[in-house]
Amino acid sequence: MSNPLLQIVVLAAIAVFLILRLRNVLGTREGFEPPRQVSPPADRGGLTVVPDDDPASDVLDHAPAGSPAAAALTAMQRAEPDFAVGPFLSGARQAYEMILTAFERGDLSEVRAFLAPPVAEALDGVIAQRRQQGITSEVTYLGTRETALEGAEYDPATGVGEVSVRFVGELISAHRDASGAVVDGDPKAARKQRDVWTFARRMGQDDPNWQLVATA
Repeated sequence: MSNPLLQIVVLAAIAVFLILRLRNVLGTREGFEPPRQVSPPADRGGLTVVPDDDPASDVLDHAPAGSPAAAALTAMQRAEPDFAVGPFLSGARQAYEMILTAFERGDLSEVRAFLAPPVAEALDGVIAQRRQQGITSEVTYLGTRETALEGAEYDPATGVGEVSVRFVGELISAHRDASGAVVDGDPKAARKQRDVWTFARRMGQDDPNWQLVATA
């Protein structure tokens, strides 16, 4: 056997050996697998429609597929393509901390813009009652331990979206009467505050602020 022919045989044997090794390491795939394609958002009259499975949408990160909440949040994104659930929840947590602390301290002046009139009226009533009774408040907010989507609704006729959020906050709070005696809370012990708050806003408008419309 000539040297060139011998080299060809050796190279062929090496090639077969490498192919077998690659099959063992990587496995095999039979049939044709087409590349995955992502459909662009459809456009209807200048309004970008965000499908449930759109990679730019984070609805399914917070609400189960096919749920009323997911449908409502998707409708909100159709009305306002820049709306995203994650950033909304972050803003809601900040609002929760600010409003809860302001209420416990008895001064809503800095958060009144975030309160719907009925909610502001109810909180003002509690604060006024405390003042009449000579009750003062001490509060230290320790942090929000849980923030999660509770539900969502959207009214296409009015364009108003409502999102309910479940919060678990932790704070030290105490209320003292005119004599200084503690009548509610404990100045030395932390307590957990569990709430479900509902925020509302007309989607697509220039004002980005949501308002607190209900508490539970």
